[in-house]
Amino acid sequence: MDLDAGKTDLVSREFLAVVLAGFGNGLVPLTSDYGDEPCPKSLLPVANRPLLEYVFSWLEQSGIKDVLLICPARHRSSIYHHIHSDVSSLSLRVDIQTFDESEDSPEGTCNLLRQISNRITEDFVLVPCDFMPPPSLPLSALLNKFRIDAMAEGSLATTCWFAPKKQEKGTVIEEWGPSSGTTSIIWDPITGTLLHVDSPDDVDRNSEEISLKMSLLNKYPHTKLSANLEDSHVYVCRRLVLDLLREKPHMDSLKEEFLPWLCKIQYRQSKRRKYAEVLNGSEPHLSQHISLEHSSLLNKHCVVDEEGQLVLADGDLEDSDVDPRISLKIGIVVHNKEDEPAVRVNTIHSFYEVNRRASTWAFLGLPSDPKDRALIDQKSQISKDSIIGESTQWKTGEAKLDGCILGKSTQVGRKAELVRCVTQAGYEVAANDVVKGEKLEVSDWTANLESGNEDDSDSDSTD
Repeated sequence: MDLDAGKTDLVSREFLAVVLAGFGNGLVPLTSDYGDEPCPKSLLPVANRPLLEYVFSWLEQSGIKDVLLICPARHRSSIYHHIHSDVSSLSLRVDIQTFDESEDSPEGTCNLLRQISNRITEDFVLVPCDFMPPPSLPLSALLNKFRIDAMAEGSLATTCWFAPKKQEKGTVIEEWGPSSGTTSIIWDPITGTLLHVDSPDDVDRNSEEISLKMSLLNKYPHTKLSANLEDSHVYVCRRLVLDLLREKPHMDSLKEEFLPWLCKIQYRQSKRRKYAEVLNGSEPHLSQHISLEHSSLLNKHCVVDEEGQLVLADGDLEDSDVDPRISLKIGIVVHNKEDEPAVRVNTIHSFYEVNRRASTWAFLGLPSDPKDRALIDQKSQISKDSIIGESTQWKTGEAKLDGCILGKSTQVGRKAELVRCVTQAGYEVAANDVVKGEKLEVSDWTANLESGNEDDSDSDSTD
């Protein structure tokens, strides 16, 4: 395994994969520290396999070789150990870059990209560590969309959106916190162009209407409004995107601020003129003369000259100071297959659902190692939609669990009953306890112990 990011290949690489592995605040208490030991979101298990392994496999299958992994400094040791362990089947070259931040005030994606921009010298693929695509959505589909757009009319970025699996009635547990939300977007299905992303500011100004310019609708008469799609947070980007990002230092959220702005720069000439210096400073993707000349999808505002370059048609886009070969298209790939849904494992709900789904192909949810299986009483009644972690000891009649997620090293006392509960790593459930619909954190448990000790002390002094 070669983790030396400084090594140069004989053939220059086309894309660098940038994997974001943050704290995972939406998965607390599963991502809360276990004593002094962190529990990184990227290493949470799905079917007893860390999330990071699914992302790495997706990257490998696309032909990508190099990864820049961004994680909190305190998570580096755990992630580095996993990458070097025998468990990982990794053949990628991974460079781990850390950042210092607190779990209470995490930095936004925009700021992280600004910090590491000097490490990215080519086009890149931004991938969250929690995205689990189905086999019908290979990363190569996004890369090819980006390549085709770049050769046809240029492209700034290609995004991926998916329809989340519909939750069955009564399966959402309010005590576990909110589920992932969808976003209203406007896109052109014919050219695969993302035209508008509803931002929080748009919603605040008018939550019931979306305003669009007539010129945009004239250019894209077959636009489609979708309000049931979720952003995968997978973006294939030109290096130029980082230059534009530095022009907007106040923006923190990539999805809520920068992406909506990036969509608008496609068709607003005032924005093109304002950032012409940055846009023209980038080497344009060169087009292909023959294919472009006969393409029905060619941008109507451009024609092809004798050298195969895109130039502005007379009378169109007047007063533009941007090199006509620079296209600012934001592409979109939409995955909408109910039988093979994609998922972002960024909430407890999605973590529970994806593991329940995965249990059907994970050795009926039991550990694969015979030594670990021997720790489970053969008379135990375990439902088929359960997944038992490695080194788990289970005896018949000890406790009753229904719809629960237990963090590692959780101990459940005899005759205890847990219904739809989530526990932090290392939590101890007392014997005969009955708990329903709770997030059980170690801080609560230790507080109860301290409270109990104080009560004992008071009674002793009274006697």
